[in-house]
Amino acid sequence: MPMNALPERFEGEALAIDLHMHSTASDGALSPEALVEACAARGLTHMALTDHDTVAGVERARVAGERHGVVVLPATELSCQWRGINIHVVGLLPSGAQGELASGLERQAEARERRAMQIAERMERVGLEDALARAREEAGSDRPLGRPDFARALVAAELVPDMATAFRRHLGNGKAGDIKAHWPSLATVVAWVLDAGGVAALAHPLRYGLTRRKRGQLLDDFHAAGGQAAELVSGFQNPDVTRDLARQLAERDLLASLGSDFHFPGGHLAPGSMTPVPRTSVAPVWTHPGIAAVFGHSVPAA
Repeated sequence: MPMNALPERFEGEALAIDLHMHSTASDGALSPEALVEACAARGLTHMALTDHDTVAGVERARVAGERHGVVVLPATELSCQWRGINIHVVGLLPSGAQGELASGLERQAEARERRAMQIAERMERVGLEDALARAREEAGSDRPLGRPDFARALVAAELVPDMATAFRRHLGNGKAGDIKAHWPSLATVVAWVLDAGGVAALAHPLRYGLTRRKRGQLLDDFHAAGGQAAELVSGFQNPDVTRDLARQLAERDLLASLGSDFHFPGGHLAPGSMTPVPRTSVAPVWTHPGIAAVFGHSVPAA
């Protein structure tokens, strides 16, 4: 494949790239290998596996990527706190997880285990007997449990008809199962990513329910901490809102990332499914030298 220059700007077209997806290494439904195969089937050429607070599935995805012709960028989605709000930062990791990030991921896994026990206690109160064991059965492995595992357990126990209802009634924001773990600060996880030689990208900035002004404050603090990018597009979103977010990124010299935040088949999202990035002066995150070194060639239109 020719070693051409990476595209330096967005021209409004859909791209064969997805930098935010999950596998069974965290709360996704597909194994790393199956996820890569699904990406290849949909014509994707570049991807990042961004499981929550872990890189456990990255090597498996990379090997599968070599088999299917998909370039896999090591990554993780880190949980953190900003002004009392749960925020996610995607660490795009050309050199993998190392240094402070590696030890930080170990602490994150321990925090997730404690959180799972608290969620289990709450779900037992709403009728899910042996909640921890049932969620573990749904997870099918010993990875840290997340709210989707408890949602699947609620569905399997016929306490709710589907996962959407499980979140609406019991696990969504502000519900009984919405346990706020004692995540590290935004600045801390950004520092972890930088210590690993990675690129810190603020995940889905439009999903935190912030006003435009407060979102600007979040971006200011993120940039001041050393953050280099933000997801300009996450799944499907209003083009006008996307253009406004692009202006906020441009004002802070942040790069633009994009991803579907895919978790499981059958939902409204599939690997690579997202609103096309509008024409904008904000540079794509893959123009960062570290990421360009992994991708190595142009990212074609889908």
